[in-house]
Amino acid sequence: MSSQATSLSFEQALSELEQIVQKLETGDASLDEAIAAYSRGIELKNQCQKRLESARLQVEKIQFPDDGSDASIEPFDSE
Repeated sequence: MSSQATSLSFEQALSELEQIVQKLETGDASLDEAIAAYSRGIELKNQCQKRLESARLQVEKIQFPDDGSDASIEPFDSE
């Protein structure tokens, strides 16, 4: 994955991915442009999936006590 894709926020990556999908759906790109856009789209999709999985794991770390007190949060270690 390129460092350019990893430097984008989730929202930026998703927005760019949506633009690529729209461009490919209209068929306005040449074959070479479509291949490059598709490749970039895969990169962005993978970045979004990685960020979503990280967020899911962080949410799973939130602990809710049975006594109704406030939730506690454990630090998430991605390694």
